[in-house]
Amino acid sequence: MPTPSPFSPVQIGPITLPNRFIKSGANEAMCWNGGPSKALVKHHRDLAAGGVGMTTVAYGAVSKVGRTLPNQIWIRREILPDLKALADGVHAEGARISMQITHGGSFVTALKVKGPTMSASSGINKAGLLRGNYFRRAMNESDMSQVTGEFVDAARICREAGFDAVELHMGHGYLLNQFISPLSNKRKDRYGGSAENRARFPARVLAAVKAAVGKEMAVIAKINVADGVPGGATVEDGMVTAKVLEAAGADMLVLSGGRNVESNWFMFGSPFQYKHFARTVKSPVNRLMLRLALMSNPKNMVFREMYFLEYSRQIRAAVKMPLGYLGGAKSLANAETAMGEGFDCVVMARALIQDSGLINKFRNGEVTVSPCDACNACSSYIYDPSGTRCEYNPPNDLALNRQRASA
Repeated sequence: MPTPSPFSPVQIGPITLPNRFIKSGANEAMCWNGGPSKALVKHHRDLAAGGVGMTTVAYGAVSKVGRTLPNQIWIRREILPDLKALADGVHAEGARISMQITHGGSFVTALKVKGPTMSASSGINKAGLLRGNYFRRAMNESDMSQVTGEFVDAARICREAGFDAVELHMGHGYLLNQFISPLSNKRKDRYGGSAENRARFPARVLAAVKAAVGKEMAVIAKINVADGVPGGATVEDGMVTAKVLEAAGADMLVLSGGRNVESNWFMFGSPFQYKHFARTVKSPVNRLMLRLALMSNPKNMVFREMYFLEYSRQIRAAVKMPLGYLGGAKSLANAETAMGEGFDCVVMARALIQDSGLINKFRNGEVTVSPCDACNACSSYIYDPSGTRCEYNPPNDLALNRQRASA
């Protein structure tokens, strides 16, 4: 088969994307009372108008205790009008919209949770120590049934709001990844041990979501190609996870990597700088937590484009299902390379935060390379009242982030 153009349409489950560029889920910090704000609508509508085939709304928590930060969406029926306003805004510009649905489990860094946090296994909760969430407990069958139901309910609400897809976040150290990764999963039952067993509960959740909404929506999963640190999941584990999720009915996998606590540098392909966060993070507790997290950054690390390609090739060889390449794609040539390597979509975040109109500029030849320098300062703005933005762009309109989307 000839290599497809990244501007060509692509079928993902029951939906068709107008092109193969997808805005990756990345925390926007644009919420009003746990629901989308007008700023969030503008953010994703600008991306749609700028040419992406689909944009992904980041971190829709499936329950109140599933949030990791207070300024995140908590999916519930009360915010249905705001979710609908968000979906309608993106559709008006001709793009598709996906909601990333997830649960933080023990990864709760800015909220105090009553009692131990849920996770794959019990023990000390590294991610919650400075917030007073000292311990995590191993989920039992009742917990698993509850969480599975919460994912299904969230997906149904998104379908009712008009979303085209849901993306189950199974990477970066959130709850479903806490089962997949041996860094978190020390279980001795059928949900622990081998890579197949560790993927069992995430696959169970995906299959339930697929059965509930899969005829109308694409059901996508975001997974790690590897954790990037000793003792974590390897690319061989990632290949097994991909096969298990393919069998469970996933319509596409988005291939990411790294963990928020242990290897954020691996996730982004470049180090974080504390000076960026010092301007937006005011809490001494959060500042200390960030300093500790950034201590893992390798010295003298230099960003390189397509930094997950070697790992992702191995996932590509293991499954036949559609895959979205993510990791250091910032040019038209990178997108074409991803297509030539057999990936079905190219998934981008920082380059599109820097310029929401980048895809149209690629299409008309105005530019071929994003000027994004992978400084990661955009991540620090999840602590800013007006939400995430590129360091080199003007501030967002704070007033828009203080109004619910449907107002």
